[in-house]
Amino acid sequence: MGDVGIVATRFYEWPGKLQLEGGAHLGPLTIAYETYGELNASGDNVILVLHALTGSAHVAGRHSLEDRLPGWWDPLIGPGRALDTRRYFVVCANVLGSCYGTTGPASINPDTGRPYALDFPVVTIRDMVRVQKILLDHLGVKHLVAAVGGSMGGMQVLEWGFLYPEMVRAIIPIAACGRTTPMQIAFNNVQREAIYADPEWQAGNYYGTQGPQRGLALARRIGTITYKSDISWTMKFGRTIVDEKKYFHLDGQFEVESYLSYQGRKLVQRFDANAYIYLTKAVDLHDVGRGRGNYNEIWCNVPVCLGIGISSDFLFPPQQVKEIVQLINAAGGRALYKELKSPYGHDAFLIEFKQLEAILKPFLDEISRQV
Repeated sequence: MGDVGIVATRFYEWPGKLQLEGGAHLGPLTIAYETYGELNASGDNVILVLHALTGSAHVAGRHSLEDRLPGWWDPLIGPGRALDTRRYFVVCANVLGSCYGTTGPASINPDTGRPYALDFPVVTIRDMVRVQKILLDHLGVKHLVAAVGGSMGGMQVLEWGFLYPEMVRAIIPIAACGRTTPMQIAFNNVQREAIYADPEWQAGNYYGTQGPQRGLALARRIGTITYKSDISWTMKFGRTIVDEKKYFHLDGQFEVESYLSYQGRKLVQRFDANAYIYLTKAVDLHDVGRGRGNYNEIWCNVPVCLGIGISSDFLFPPQQVKEIVQLINAAGGRALYKELKSPYGHDAFLIEFKQLEAILKPFLDEISRQV
């Protein structure tokens, strides 16, 4: 077993205009992506990996020898690993609306020569998937062995199963839902409001200035709370105080408060506030039943599904993944459910690599044998 080594993010410039689900047209588009392994002659040995909210196309390997950390799912991708690059051509694309190379609100609007900012149209999970299909067509991909991803990535996985079922052999949504719930929408709402409340947001026209750093940092702190579990917070921090001398001071901090502050600062250094707004809105709008009929009755043509839940996830509880599996089976399809037994909450799909490998590898082996 080994890693994929030094990799590079590439960019596809698509000259067309895409009609978005909301009716607007957007283009030309830049699509940032990375690939690992080799595409076979028939173009059908492909695994598409879909990333979560603030993720990127950099899912494995390092961009240089100096990189401190590899891609966000690196332990699962490479020779002999769950997504075995000796067999599979692994593709990951940055989503539409993000700020890691694919067209988003920080990109230059060709009509004005300035960043789109809030002139960028609202995009949906379906729009993201249609852009990914454009990229795969460009790469010569004919069929997918599987589409796999967690959280917002899992939402994209489901849309792949509905939009292009003839192209996808299997879908693997992890810690995701078929439609977002009021609680999930509520958490996203307060994160956006934190950004809006920062005077430096300037109604989205902050490019060239420091931007809404405090607002984005607060949004991330709120989000981080939802990605963990009470058990994981207690395991990591307990009630430890940063400085005992400040125990009775308003500016005294528990270790957990210091950690949240760190997470906020870290996101500000790497992410665009407007992209955060647009992507959380896309998550809120996610509903595979929209425009397709009764939510409980639309699952009959979905490909084989492996749904993976997380035992301690309260943001996307395992029952939501179980529901997807149950609806597919009730419609006459084939779906199975597996669960990560983990104290780490929603973040477990970015942590529990050994469990994920034990689940993904045999499933992918089985799917590949069915060709």
